[in-house]
Parts: sequence; C-alpha cells; structure tokens
Amino acid sequence: MQASLAMSSEKITTLGARFPKTAEDMAKLRERGTLDAADLCAFIDASPTPFHAAREAARRLGAGGYTELSERDDFVLSPGDKRFVIRGGSTIVAFAVGTEPAPDAGFRIIGAHTDSPNLRVKPNADASKQGYRQLGVEVYGGALYSTWMDRDLSIAGRVLVRRDSRVEPVLVDLSKTVCRVPNLAIHLNRGVNTDGLVLNAQKHLAPILGLGKDSEFLKLLARAADDKVENILGYDAMLYGTEKAAIAGVDDELVFAARLDNLGSCHSALRALLASPDAPHTRVIVLYDHEECGSRSAVGAAGTVLRDVLRRITDATKKASTSIEQATVRAISHSLLISADMAHAVHPNYADQHEPQHLPHLGRGMVIKSNSNQSYATNGETAARFTLFCEAAGYEPQRFVVRSDLPCGSTIGPITAAELGIQTVDVGAPMLSMHSCRELAGTLDVHLSIETLTKALS
Repeated sequence: MQASLAMSSEKITTLGARFPKTAEDMAKLRERGTLDAADLCAFIDASPTPFHAAREAARRLGAGGYTELSERDDFVLSPGDKRFVIRGGSTIVAFAVGTEPAPDAGFRIIGAHTDSPNLRVKPNADASKQGYRQLGVEVYGGALYSTWMDRDLSIAGRVLVRRDSRVEPVLVDLSKTVCRVPNLAIHLNRGVNTDGLVLNAQKHLAPILGLGKDSEFLKLLARAADDKVENILGYDAMLYGTEKAAIAGVDDELVFAARLDNLGSCHSALRALLASPDAPHTRVIVLYDHEECGSRSAVGAAGTVLRDVLRRITDATKKASTSIEQATVRAISHSLLISADMAHAVHPNYADQHEPQHLPHLGRGMVIKSNSNQSYATNGETAARFTLFCEAAGYEPQRFVVRSDLPCGSTIGPITAAELGIQTVDVGAPMLSMHSCRELAGTLDVHLSIETLTKALS
C-alpha cells in the first residue's frame, strides 16, 4: 500500500527541518522506507537464531563481493579487498580495506548484535507432566515473559554432529509450529487483569509439545539435521515465534516483527557496508552475539574478536618499518565506532515513563543515546559527529536519555570503547515493545538508518 498523499503540512514539518517539504516528496520517501522495511522483514524471517543471522549476513555479503577469511589463516590484504570473518558461528566481522593504510586512515566501524531475548532449550530437555510432553527451557536475556505465552512457537539453532573423529556444526530449523506455552485460564486466575500476571521462569514457561510421556527432543533435532540421534553430540537450540515479519499500519508506516532488537541494526549495518563507496579509511561492521546476556564470551563484545581483526588488518596494511603495537594504536586513535542498538520510542500509553525532554518518535530517524554514567558511550564530540551523518542523510537526529529516577540499560558501546580505547557513539532506530516476542518499529526509520549509516561509513 502506498502512503497517502493527503498528509498535512503540520505532520510533515514535525518530522524535522531537513525532511522533504511537500506531500509528494514525503510519499516517495515513505515508499522507499516500505521497500527497505520489506527487505528487513526478509532478513528477520531468515534469521530465527544468531547462527542463522550470521549465515544470512554472510550470504548477503557474498552476493555483494565479499569473501570469507578463516581466522586460522594469515590475513594477506590489499586496498579495496572485501572480506569477512565468522567466529563461533554467530558473530561476524566484515570489512572493506581502505585505499590508505589503516595506521594512517583509521577505521569507521558499526557494531550491532545478532542475539535477542528468548527461551533456550536446556541440555536435558525432555520433560513430562500430567500427561503432557514438555520441554525444559531457560530464559535468555531480559525477555518479557508474558509475550511468549499463547504463541505458536518453533525451534531452531545449531546441532553439533559426529563426523568420524570430527564435530561438525549443522544449522537446523524445524520450520513449523511445534510447541506453545499456554496461559492459565482466567477462571483459575481471577485477579490477573487487575493484579498483573506473575510468571515463574522455572514453573510456568515450559512449552507443551504434545501428549504422552517422552518428548524425545533429540529425535526432532536428528530429523532436522538429517542424521541419527546417536550422532548428536550437543546443540544450541532456542524457541521462536512462527509468525512472519510484516509491514503494518493503515499507511504501511509500521513494522511488526520478532527480533527487531537488534536484527534491525544488523540489517542497516549490512546494507550500509554494501552501499558505501571506497574510502581512505577501512570500513568495518561487527555483529556480535551474546549482547543480551552481558557480552562476556569469546563471541561477545567483551571478547577479542574485533580487536583481533582490527589488529590483523593493521598488520597487513602497515608500513614494514612500523611495529604492530604502534600501528594499531595509531589506527584506533583516529577511528570511530557507532554502536547501533535499537532505541526506546515514546510509548503513547506510558509517556510518563519517559524523560519529558527526550521523547523519540517513530518515523523521525535515528536516536542518539546518552548517559552520564557511561551506560551509553556517547560524548559531546561523538554525538556531534553523528549529527553530521544524520544531516547528510537529510534529517536531524533525535535524542534519548532515561529518566533520572530509572536505571539505564546498556549496549556493546561502553564495552567495546573500553576494550579498544576508541571514540564511540551509541545510537539506534526508535521502536516499541523492546524485548517482546513480537516488536514494533517504523518503516521510514529503516530507510533513514540505512542512509545514515552509509554516510557514516563513507
């Protein structure tokens, strides 16, 4: 559906001084937003888990001329080379080597994360109770428990399969509705609508797969991996909602989807890298796993993956007479990291939960996130630099600060900034229902995020 041309001049001007001033121009901009949002929906549907997200990112990078490097091999690089590295199957770093050596021109980096809060299958998963076949699950990240109730759910992830004396990872997706976490009927919980729904993660979130005593979860995985149960040595499996991502709203202004936080930022970073032109600096995107549980892993932002790749790029492009230590510090000193993680839009039903002078809206572009206590890594200089990228994309950025009487969430920004000593700004596209099984964003913001991050890399 094309956005209506019958848009008041008042609505157009509220979008920012740099937006198109005519209804016709605004309609064209919204149409581009809808097209980019449809591509985001396809990316999300192909990425039910971080492992699938990394694979889909690699597929798109391959189609754009990027080739994979193994961390076990030497990095031999030339100006203009386009490469990517995958660590642990769920974190990917992609880069385009600059026309100048990294110690002289530095890096422009966009960081995001491939993981989202969900329910993950325990190692000994089979369970049964009162004649129901169930599955043992553990909450991953800060999930909104209630949003996982009464949804059609499937299972996807990575299976580790025996291959002679080797272990081979196989991505699996059951690709059909197989389970559900049922609510308790209101007749047995009369106060639920007035007192609130209270859920115990151990007692109340185990999904039902069927009737009987034995779930035989490994048989499901073996079928999905096209292998035998005895060859399954391990797995990383998780639940996801089977409802597809959708363009929504009366004028196609909204996106309804799972995992917008933070596949929305991963998608924009990918599109920006693929669209950005050659430059003196080396352009990098890093899509980490494990942000939602603190980033403390070999594939998380507190790990070494980005530092290792940047160091190896620097080593491969530096002058022979310069030590790697000196070259890396020089490269970092004039680099910039954009930590891209979705931002909180003002909620119309809970506006009093927001800081009144910082109320991001859907459809008005990216948000710069600030916190004096460094839960976000933004400072005055990095905010100013990102403002220029937004202006180059045709709009003025929005701002987010959490209320002074509420705790502030965090991102990969402060972690990566501290690990690398790199100037960092925390930003994101606005959204609602963050950490829900099903989230909400604006179609126009998808387009504006891609445009802004493209300018940032260029």
